[in-house]
Amino acid sequence: MTDKIYNVLFVCTHNSARSIMAECLMRRWGAGRFIAHSAGSNPAGQINPHTLATLEAFNYKTDGLRSKSWEEFAMPGSPPLDFVFTVCDKAAGETCPAFIGAPLTAHWGVEDPSTAEGSEEKIRRAFRRAYVELESRIKIFSSLRVEALDKLTLQSSLHMIGTVRNPQGETASA
Repeated sequence: MTDKIYNVLFVCTHNSARSIMAECLMRRWGAGRFIAHSAGSNPAGQINPHTLATLEAFNYKTDGLRSKSWEEFAMPGSPPLDFVFTVCDKAAGETCPAFIGAPLTAHWGVEDPSTAEGSEEKIRRAFRRAYVELESRIKIFSSLRVEALDKLTLQSSLHMIGTVRNPQGETASA
């Protein structure tokens, strides 16, 4: 058994919703095994208020969270990354910076809740759907015995986790 703690980066374009939720979820479900980070290819500079409300509804502390560029993780002195997950299709299609470390990568696309329109309730449900989908994947990932898997098996597992979807319409309740 290893005592290695793995650095994980979640990326979306604006680093204001999905990647922020994923960072918080990994901190909760991967505590002691993973250090979670998030970033954006074109960061918004602020976190979507619905993201903060969703996280707070599930008892996450949100102070200290910030929208930041993925370039921060390519600079000298940044943590060497073990895993990088894109959680939006746009970021998945972009050329990533040369991250420190040699991370395994996978695309875990999640529908962008910040594009939801309509009533406040409809928007709230969109954010909760994204939360539930990310939580399902992160629970699976954080339960893997990463150190026991060869690189090819691990890469295959990461891609398969990215296909996990929550049942249509199922939302988390706080």
